[in-house]
Amino acid sequence: MAENIGNLSAALENYLETIAGLKKEKKYARIGDIAKVLNVKSSSVNVAINFLAESGLVIHEKYGYVDLTEKGEEIAAEVQRKHDILYKFLNELLFVDSGVAAEEACEVEHSVSSETIYRLERLYTLLKKHFLTKPEDMHNLREYLEGKQ
Repeated sequence: MAENIGNLSAALENYLETIAGLKKEKKYARIGDIAKVLNVKSSSVNVAINFLAESGLVIHEKYGYVDLTEKGEEIAAEVQRKHDILYKFLNELLFVDSGVAAEEACEVEHSVSSETIYRLERLYTLLKKHFLTKPEDMHNLREYLEGKQ
């Protein structure tokens, strides 16, 4: 299995990614907001946030906002980068439904290495730049993947 960023579990990576997303969307993150996004209990969020704070990845004062440290931001950005690349590959090249692609990208982002992501990104770029340049190329690829050719 691939390395998790900073040796964090997939669940803890999701917490960092969620905090970053909330900060981007709302300019802040709170325990209740995180619980709602992840569909978990606030008590579970508190346990995770305490661990992440002890690990130097988040800053949190009791009943206050949750913020990412510089290292926490780096990890969240890398997880999001993996997610975005996987989503693009699944949705735009394999024509996986956007909802399914988002869900599967979220699952896979935690178990795929940075090297594999780098190679997927390079392959995506190569295909789009040199082999799938015309609309009919994409149409033919979709037809082929769907077993219609």
